[in-house]
Amino acid sequence: MWVFSKFTESFLKKMIPMKKYDMVPEHSFFHALSTNQFCLLPNNFYNKVEEGSITFEFYENGLLIEDKTTLIETDLVIYATGFRGDQKLRNIFISPWFQNIVAGTKDMIMAVIGYSESISNLHTSEMRARWLACFLNDGFLLPSRRNMEKNIMEWDKYYKKYSCNSKECYRRSCIAPVNIWFNDQLCKDMGCNPRRKKGFFADLFHPYGPTDYIELELRN
Repeated sequence: MWVFSKFTESFLKKMIPMKKYDMVPEHSFFHALSTNQFCLLPNNFYNKVEEGSITFEFYENGLLIEDKTTLIETDLVIYATGFRGDQKLRNIFISPWFQNIVAGTKDMIMAVIGYSESISNLHTSEMRARWLACFLNDGFLLPSRRNMEKNIMEWDKYYKKYSCNSKECYRRSCIAPVNIWFNDQLCKDMGCNPRRKKGFFADLFHPYGPTDYIELELRN
């Protein structure tokens, strides 16, 4: 994964004029992949930058936009980009009922599915829902509480490792780099073959996607 990320990082720096416009991130591509720090640029973004049609700058009392003719006097500029979106969830769960009864329970009676880390994890949420449906249909038994707690600690170590032990990025660490492995674990629980491709070389070299999991034969 690290070798692939270094190759991709070098390729992107060569193909995209980030350095020319002083837009090269301080963190590595691998760090961005592990902590979900990606953004999607509009079509022809750098072409428009080259044309000079995307400009803004600060002046002493505020912001200057629109061909440097519109002055906006302000003490604060908020970039509504969704940055640190997980912080917006913090105050949702302040209810003592939630903290003491739901989050504090040790009964294995609750499943949480679908935390929106990124658009790439929509399929993973669907796989989790299939896993839950298979479990509710008596397709398999849950492991012991001890094993489940051990698994939680393993994921915690993974988050810390691939967030580079950064407090800022720990809560942003995600399963995107290992989503195929994660789907494999869900398939094994459901009694399905995790190798979804037809043939050894196809499974080794062809990328996996949502269509590979359409016809899952769930365990009865």
